[in-house]
Amino acid sequence: MFDQVKENNSDIKYLRSDCENCFGLCCVALPYAKSTDFAVDKEAGTPCPNLQSDHSCKIHKNLREKGYKGCVGYECFGAGQKVSQVTFGGNDWRDNPDLAKEMFDVFPIMQQLHEMLCYLNEALSLEEARPIFKELRSALENTEKLTNLSAQSILELNIPAHRGIVNDLLLKTSELVRAMVSTKKDVKRKDFLGAKLKGANLRGANLRGALLIAADLRKADMRVADLIGADLRDADLNGANLAGCLFLTQAQINSAKGDRTTKLPRALRIPDHWKED
Repeated sequence: MFDQVKENNSDIKYLRSDCENCFGLCCVALPYAKSTDFAVDKEAGTPCPNLQSDHSCKIHKNLREKGYKGCVGYECFGAGQKVSQVTFGGNDWRDNPDLAKEMFDVFPIMQQLHEMLCYLNEALSLEEARPIFKELRSALENTEKLTNLSAQSILELNIPAHRGIVNDLLLKTSELVRAMVSTKKDVKRKDFLGAKLKGANLRGANLRGALLIAADLRKADMRVADLIGADLRDADLNGANLAGCLFLTQAQINSAKGDRTTKLPRALRIPDHWKED
């Protein structure tokens, strides 16, 4: 029963990006530097050169090939449409330039709140977290309320303090779930850049915030591992088993490499570029 609940809760539509109802906020509000993830430099508040007048991306189908892998691995968790359609009532920054800066400043804050909502919903779907369901529900409700505040009130929020409260609950959730893994791997290292971990036993491991960039994780056992905030850019997940991983997002998977033999949590899908690679 809880597997089904987890699938539904982790895939709540309003916590997934809906570009058709967003004013291209991630393509304008956020800065990025020329790198392997982005083809050019862009300052915050400056529209991406690929953003069209209707807020669509003219290279959307070829982002990786055009040097914009960072866009493929980004997820706003539904913050874009929330800010566009709710916080600013459908008022487009192009038509209302006086609202632009405030809208762009609110967006990354809303993104953090929606990310927390995503994790809290997943935590509430886990049977092992039942002992702290009351606290999780309270945190979820409080976070929801924050997302419905006025733009000015959102800008005044103490996000680090709120994130700290939520993070403590997510950590407790992780510990409760991973305690059920008898062969839990105790991993203290966090830097795995380019690490050779083919076939490694990482089941139930705490990989929160781990740097797994370009790591070789082929056929690794990563079941029930906590991957919140882990950087999986260009990590090789061919044949890896990530079933039941905690707090793993589609954005993380999109930034990695894998194939049809990679086992993912039910709520996540195999990225299109995996089929092509």
